[in-house]
Order: sequence, then C-alpha cells, then structure tokens
Amino acid sequence: MNRLILIFFLLASLGTNAQVFRQNQQIAQDDVSLAIQYYQDGDYEKAALLLEKLLDRPNNEGYFDIYFNALLKLKRYDVAEKLVKKLIRQNPANDGYDIALGKLYQEKGDVQAASKIFNEAISKLPKEEFKIRNLANNFYRFENYDLAIQAFKQGRKILGNEQAFTFELLNIYRFRKDKSMLMQEYLDVLETMPQVLPQAEAVLSSVFEDKADYQTFQTAILRKVQKSPDAEVFIQLLTWNFIQQREFDMALRQLIAFDKRTKGSGETLFNSTYIFVDNKAYETAIKAYEYLLTKGKDSPFYLPSQIEMLNTKYNLQTSGKYTAADLAILAKDYQTLIDENGKNKNTLFALKKLANLQAYYLSQPDKAEKILEDAIQMPGLSTQDIGQLKLDLGDIYILTNEPWEAFLVYEQVTKQFEGQPIGNEARFRSARLSFYQGNFEYSNGQCLVLKAATSQLIANDALNLSLLISDNIQSPADSNALKMYADAEMLVFRNSPTQAIKKLDSISIAFPGNGLTDAVMMSKARILIKSGEFQSAANILKKITEEFKDGIWTDDALFTLGDLCEKNLNDIAQAKIYFQKLITDYPGSMFSGEARKRFRNLRGDGV
Repeated sequence: MNRLILIFFLLASLGTNAQVFRQNQQIAQDDVSLAIQYYQDGDYEKAALLLEKLLDRPNNEGYFDIYFNALLKLKRYDVAEKLVKKLIRQNPANDGYDIALGKLYQEKGDVQAASKIFNEAISKLPKEEFKIRNLANNFYRFENYDLAIQAFKQGRKILGNEQAFTFELLNIYRFRKDKSMLMQEYLDVLETMPQVLPQAEAVLSSVFEDKADYQTFQTAILRKVQKSPDAEVFIQLLTWNFIQQREFDMALRQLIAFDKRTKGSGETLFNSTYIFVDNKAYETAIKAYEYLLTKGKDSPFYLPSQIEMLNTKYNLQTSGKYTAADLAILAKDYQTLIDENGKNKNTLFALKKLANLQAYYLSQPDKAEKILEDAIQMPGLSTQDIGQLKLDLGDIYILTNEPWEAFLVYEQVTKQFEGQPIGNEARFRSARLSFYQGNFEYSNGQCLVLKAATSQLIANDALNLSLLISDNIQSPADSNALKMYADAEMLVFRNSPTQAIKKLDSISIAFPGNGLTDAVMMSKARILIKSGEFQSAANILKKITEEFKDGIWTDDALFTLGDLCEKNLNDIAQAKIYFQKLITDYPGSMFSGEARKRFRNLRGDGV
C-alpha cells in the first residue's frame, strides 16, 4: 500500500515538473521572440537585457550572436570582451569565439589586435575540409567577408584543390555583387563542371548592370576560348553573352567557327539555334539552318534543319510586316517538303502550317479546308491529332462562311473529349463563335461551364469573356456596343488587323461612354504585338494598368508588359517591376505563378 502511494506521488511530481518545464519553455520562447523584435526595431537596450538572461541558461549558446551584436551596437565593449573570453576558456576548440573577439577589437579600433587573431586562425588551418569551411563561415558570420574569402583560398592551397569551396566563394561574391570575381570564378570552374552553366548565366544576368559588363565578360571568355578552343561550354557561354547584348549574328559566327574548328556534326549549333528563335532573331536562325543544310542529306540534322528553317520562316513572315509574295514562296516550300516526303504523320506539321498560310494570309480558305479534310483521313494519326485537326477545320469553316459546320465540328470534339483540354478548347471556340455572332446568352452559358476547366488558360479566357458579356449587356446601347466589339474581334480572327482597328475606334464614336474602353485597348495592344510594334503596344498596356486597376484585363496587361520588356524591349529592370506588381497586387491571377517564376529567374534566384 505504501509503495503504491509512493508511485502515485512520484508520477504526480513528474507530471508537475513536466508542466513547469513546458511553462518555462513557453516563457523562454516568448522572451526570444520579444528580444528579436526589440533587436530588429533597434531597441538594443531591451534586447540585451532579455538576451543576457537567455544566454545564462544551459545549452543556450545559440543566442550568443544576437546578444554579442547588441552589445557592440551599445558599445559595451568591456561586457562583450568579458563574455567572449569566458566562452573561449569554456570552449577552446570553438574558433568562432576567437573570431568574435577579433571582431570586437575591430569595432574598438584596435586593428593590430584583430589582425593578429585573424591571421593566426588562418595560419593554423589544418588539412581538414570541415575545419577550413567552419573557420571561413565564422568570418562570414561576423561580416568579415574578405577574410572568409582568404580562408577559403588558403584552404584550396592546403588541400591542393583549386576548385574546392567553389560554391561558397560564388555565394560570397554574389552577395557582395563582386562582378569581377564572379566572372573569374565561373570561368575557372566551367571547364570541369559544365553543368554549372545555367547557374552562371542566371547569376551573372542578375548582377550585370549594362552592356559594359557583358563586354568585359566577353573579353574574359575569349581568353578562355583561346586557351581551350575545343571546350564547348565556353562557346555556349560566349553565345549567351552575345545574345544578352542582342548581337545574334556574332553569336552565330562563333558557333559556326566552333563547328568548323572541331569538325562537329552540327549538334551544338542546331541546339543553340532554338535560342535565336526564342529571341525572335529569325533571320539569324535561318542563316544557322542554311549552314546546317550545307552538311548534306547524310547529316542527322539535315531534315530537322529543313523543317525548323521552314517553321522559322513561317514565324518571320507571319510576324510584323510581310508580303504576299514572300508568303507564297513559303507556302511553295511547305508543299515541296510534303511532295518529297508524302502526306503522313511526319509531315502533318507541314500540312497544318500550309493550311494556316492559305486560310489566314493568302486568302485561299477553300484550299486550306481541303488540306485539313484530307489530313483527317490519313492513317496512323492519334485521336488527339484528329481532334486538333477538326478544331482547325472548324476555324476555317468560319472563314468560308459555314458557321453551322463549325458549330457541328466543335460540338463533336467537345463530346468526344469531354472534360479533357482539347474538349474544353472546342467548347471555348464554340462560345467564341457565338460571341462573334452576337449570341451573347449562349456564349456566356458555355463560358460559365468552362470556368471550372482544368486548363488555367481556357478557364481564364472563359472567365474574361463571361465578365465582358455580363458587364456589357445591361442596356440596348451596351449590347450594341458589345456587338461592334464582337465584329472587331471577328476581324482580328480573320487576320484583318487594319479593319479591326477601324472598327474598334468606331465604338466610342457610335456609343460614347460605353464600358469597353479597356477591352478595346487590350485588343489594339494584341494587334500591335502581332505586327511587331512592341513599344506602341507597351504604351497602351501601361495605360490599362494605370487607368483600370480593377479591370478585367489588368493582370493580362501586366503580364504582357513584363513579357514584352523581357523579350522584346530589352528592359529587364522594368520587366521585374511588372512581374512583381502582378504577384503582389493580383495574387489570384492565373498569371501570378508564371510571373513569380519569371521574376525569380530574372533576379537570379534558384541557383
């Protein structure tokens, strides 16, 4: 009986102690949060009072740094020195406290005493990677960045490895925006670690400020190319450097020279040509493909180059200003490719491009209709391929004034691929056609179904169209203005930009005070972008973001502005501003995720 009572009281005592421990732990945590807040607010006196108590507790050395820094801020050097020397006696193996003492002497102005401690620490470094890294990190911890670099470099000598601590040094150089050392460190490491190239490009683009930085780097890269002419990574880096300066022909010249010098297969050039295309340097890309074609039909890149050259010519001719004669030549080139290789799955891309040229650029929609109707019958195509061909055919039925046929095709694809991306696309095209025809109620109904689509792009387009309709059918005047806007959008669809702009401009004349101003501006901006008038488009988009902060199109306008600044206007700083504004002000936008990714990439994150 007595034993049971003893156990009962022991358990009760343990329970009470555990409760007290939890309470003390909570009090300590509250003190830590408060001390940090005081420190961040610059109230070092209050922060030091709390931190002194926390540091007196067992195993609480983690509070040393912030308490030590608070003492330095308060210029209580005697208190700090007494504390550090006590910790050195208690922890002689921890060189962090020695470095703290050196930091204290620095703050007091005793440079000689500080230098003695620092130099001694570096001179005593053993041939142990962990201890070298630990000492350098302690220098970094107390903001002695030059000494951290010195420790890492001394460590390289001790270990006999000139590439040890590369990433640590890169981080310090990047933090200090030391462009010269960043360039040198990356150049030193890339030959043996080419996988670091994407990181180098991202980091350097985030710290380089103007063309002079790229030109300085160019000189350094060329020296490396001279020493290691067969190192592909330096050619890739040099290509990137030229592209950042938008000197595309210079980049191509280096790639061709490298291919000739190494008697290469053309693989490096072929893979790099996509960069020209992505930057819309179509003329340079075409020159690259023309060079690759000179390698003959036995080259593994002959047919791919032939295909990509046609596609690049298509991008060139259908963007900005173009002539019917140039487009006719391009259509003939596609037809030649089809004749040489037959109509099959491998030439499906050429059939689709040829149909697109005929329908939207050469005023031959009947020929385009026949090409796509025949293509649907080709053997070996997947159901997805056939579904996409039917969508394209439906669009051409609109051009040939067969809207009912278009509706039937869209409906067929919607039912066959219900709930799938291609099915949602078909439903949206049906809603868009209804909008063009002024059947706003049916169009809005289809859009409301699509707002829950898994494809963010379709859901966003459907939501925008639904809001546009809902906001502009409140009165007969509103509906008539919306009908004029729909007519203009149909002209855009038919690739009649001049007529579309005239129709858009007439809306405000016919219906002054209508609610379509931002939609009209957005349509004009898209037309200008397609025609290559990027600055004019940017001016309109900027007005949308300033004058319609709560509008339907504002997040679209911000994202498009960021994209234009990054890819077409060569204004990375402004691109970051637009992407960041989109992320901050419109977190629910479907563009916010991509904007965040683009912003971080431009800033050099994730490396």
